[in-house]
Amino acid sequence: MISGYVHNGCPNAAMELFRRMFNSGLHPDVVALVNVLSAIAELGFSDEGRWIHAYIHRSNIKLSSGNIGPALIDMYFKCGLVSDACNAFKRLCDGDDGGGARTGSWNSMISGLAMHGLGKEAIEIFNEMERKEVNPDEITFLGLLNACSHSGLVNEGEYYFTVMCRKYNLKPSIQHYGCLIDLYSRAGQFEITKKIIEDMPMKPDATAWKSILSACGKHNYVTMGEYAAMKVIELAPNDASCYVLLSNLYAKSGNWTDVERVRKLMRDKGIRKVPGCSSMVIKGKVHEFLVGKEMGVGCRAVVFSKLKEVIHRLKLFGYEPDVNQVLVDAEDEEKERLLSVHSEKMAIAFGLINSEKGEPMHIVKNLRVCSDCHSFSKLVSGVYEHEIILRDQNRFHHFKEGSCSCHDYW
Repeated sequence: MISGYVHNGCPNAAMELFRRMFNSGLHPDVVALVNVLSAIAELGFSDEGRWIHAYIHRSNIKLSSGNIGPALIDMYFKCGLVSDACNAFKRLCDGDDGGGARTGSWNSMISGLAMHGLGKEAIEIFNEMERKEVNPDEITFLGLLNACSHSGLVNEGEYYFTVMCRKYNLKPSIQHYGCLIDLYSRAGQFEITKKIIEDMPMKPDATAWKSILSACGKHNYVTMGEYAAMKVIELAPNDASCYVLLSNLYAKSGNWTDVERVRKLMRDKGIRKVPGCSSMVIKGKVHEFLVGKEMGVGCRAVVFSKLKEVIHRLKLFGYEPDVNQVLVDAEDEEKERLLSVHSEKMAIAFGLINSEKGEPMHIVKNLRVCSDCHSFSKLVSGVYEHEIILRDQNRFHHFKEGSCSCHDYW
């Protein structure tokens, strides 16, 4: 049952069932623990993750048992706890928990570092993997290519794709080609992207075309963006994010007629844009924020008041709202108001009210963070001296002392 909930995207239900199981006196086995670690990873509940790790240690369960090691490493990474993930991996490598680190644990390390934009560190782990003569597999290279893509390591990504094919005789899947497409598209090298599409032995899937569409928005490449959008709509006609990306592409170029055309197409098809939602855990309680409103009761006015104060203070330190991120045809004043109620800004304001000075804030967002919220978060981390660990739809951003771990490449 726990596994079923996890694999069907119901992590909260999985957690509730695990608590009932535990409170009834039943001792979870390795399979139950692996699945509950997956649920915690999805939710980003770091405190519960650490409690599970402590339970594993108290119960003398080896990290090398089943998939406990990879699941624990993955959980820590997805909760934004890079040091804890690295410590768990080190224990496996040192053999403290018996058996040593197998391929799955190395893969979890490489994939985890990738989602935090630590491409060079992921490559170092791969090099160490080779030195220890642990055989990489298809998943290893998927993580490695993702790491290169998120860090802008274009030459390295091309090299490791070749290593996969020629040194290890592994056949690239659609996912590997998708990583390669994402790698070059993010870097604005669309001619190479086109060449890959022409030469790959299978047709690109919707995910690959959506990577191109997203990159076209970043680089204002309208013609190819339109073509990519048509391909996504053909393959996944009900994917709301495709229509939103295309609408945003038109809006950035000031083409409001086509923006309205895309939005009308969405209305006609009954497709709705997914609203931005951010969540955070404060003192053991989950708080969720939608664009413009807190989903709890009684906090909204206090959060808005704090947010207004924060924006005013940040402007003294050079913050200027990036109204170009508001993709509606409106006056700048209205655009600034719309920007101010993005869900992650509300979560940050709530965190400043309810966190101790200097205490890190962990925020999970369902969509990609916009450039304005990224700049806002960097400034907050410096001015208010709070580290902000933000997990968005694609990756992690660690904001600290006015900088971000992504180095503004995401």
